[in-house]
Amino acid sequence: QVQLVESGGGLVQAGGSLRLSCAASGRTFSSYGMGWVRQAPGKEREFVVGINWSGYSTVYEDSVKGRFTISRDNAKNTVNLQMNSLKPEDTAVNFCARRAGFRSATIPRATASYDSWGQGTQVTVSS
Repeated sequence: QVQLVESGGGLVQAGGSLRLSCAASGRTFSSYGMGWVRQAPGKEREFVVGINWSGYSTVYEDSVKGRFTISRDNAKNTVNLQMNSLKPEDTAVNFCARRAGFRSATIPRATASYDSWGQGTQVTVSS
């Protein structure tokens, strides 16, 4: 079973930046797409961004386009999320997730398409 550990969350003011990291265990990390999913208080989990196994294809939720950037380093088994121009509505627990499917080409927005999850890291943006 893959283990995912997020870090980098914190409290920032609106307009600030945070960089989240996800460290993954396992020998097959480079063969799976990854994503970030968040859950705001009182809301369902929401897809934020995904990246395919090679790192050359990404899909962003409209609300974060131009502000967030996902990247991965397969040699280090890590996925990062650079978050700029943060807004109060970005306040959420952010989860790193692995896409189900070996070397799947697509990047789904449905959270059910991700089969492994980290514990989450809290991002709080004050206004």
